[in-house]
Amino acid sequence: MTAPRHIESEEYDAAMTPIRPRIAVFAAGAVSFLNLYATQSLLPELSRVFGASEAAVALTVSAATISVALVAPFAGTLADAVGRKRMVVAAVLLLLVPTLLAAQAASLHELIVWRLLQGLCLPAIFAVTVAHISEQWPVDERADVTALYMAGSVLGGFSGRFVSAMIEPVAGWRFAFVALALITTLCAVILVRWLPKDAPRPTGRRSGIGAVLDAWRGHLTNGRLLAVCVVGFLMLFFLQAVFTWVNFHLSQPPYNLSTAQLGFIFAVYLAGVVVTPMTGRLLRRFGTRGTVALAAGVSSLGLLATLAPSLPVVVAGLAAGGVGVFVTQAVAMGRVGQVVPSGGRSSAVGLYVLFYYMGGTTGPVGPAPVWHAFGWPGVVAVGIAAMATAGLIAAVAWRPVPAVRPEPTVAEAPAE
Repeated sequence: MTAPRHIESEEYDAAMTPIRPRIAVFAAGAVSFLNLYATQSLLPELSRVFGASEAAVALTVSAATISVALVAPFAGTLADAVGRKRMVVAAVLLLLVPTLLAAQAASLHELIVWRLLQGLCLPAIFAVTVAHISEQWPVDERADVTALYMAGSVLGGFSGRFVSAMIEPVAGWRFAFVALALITTLCAVILVRWLPKDAPRPTGRRSGIGAVLDAWRGHLTNGRLLAVCVVGFLMLFFLQAVFTWVNFHLSQPPYNLSTAQLGFIFAVYLAGVVVTPMTGRLLRRFGTRGTVALAAGVSSLGLLATLAPSLPVVVAGLAAGGVGVFVTQAVAMGRVGQVVPSGGRSSAVGLYVLFYYMGGTTGPVGPAPVWHAFGWPGVVAVGIAAMATAGLIAAVAWRPVPAVRPEPTVAEAPAE
């Protein structure tokens, strides 16, 4: 296994082994999604405690995702100015503040505010980490490292929901946020010690507001990039629509699941931890469009299975639905690096994350009218439509692109 090239230079700790930077990437994905969706398994309980509607408590999820969407486009630019590793570590430490304050929330409105502030910290972690991968690892390793990041995000997404659901019946929902803060602290230690330092920057690259505006102008006229962004929007829309409203579906007859039992439902995310690292192999075998088509089909069939009255079948269907999304997301993030030059990757990832989390913001609340009119079958129909649209866009617009010659870093220049 080849280590990231810049780690081989003398300025880095010679004792650092190739596995440690990958563990740090995994931790970055985990800590982001650990906090982002932590209230999702608590929604029925929050509705009871605060006497609020399903749509109102769903805002505890949407508040975090909308702030992520608004901040993400600027995270990459700021990271270029202050340094990527420094920004990631600072964001994780800052995240501890609203996480602990959420445990003290006296009302639903106050909880939503702290969730909003949690979301403001997150783009500096995952958007910057994705760009970091594109710059720090050799081209032939990026797909595998990106898939590892996605596996971390899947585990984090499960853990946040699961930890919250397990602690709530024992100590209340407030202590769930305290537990999340402790896990966040552990991830911060890993990132401080093992996340690779920024590679030396190439000389002659433009900087400043002019370069930023030029990069954004290029992104907004890059049809290939926008096609990737729309697919990203649909992926998180699908995931949040399904995993928000399934809580209410399964808390009703004939299932009548408790908060703790709903937490176990999110164990289906662990299937993504196993499957997502295989994305690189799927790409090599089926190609980009073939992999997305396969993933979209698996998700759609899985969602159809959730209409069954049998709980085990519903759980299996949710697992299949999640796996398809995680694979497509890993493919999409890798494609961002293919359709833009290296000099604009940070801001391009920011644009992608903007679309992605606008989908995540819409997913928890958008299906509310359909839920009230048609129940769970209506949500299933909306989810399948989103996945089918994503598959169609990938088939039509994700055509092979000429290799984008990256602007070589100082460490990569000799190899060029």
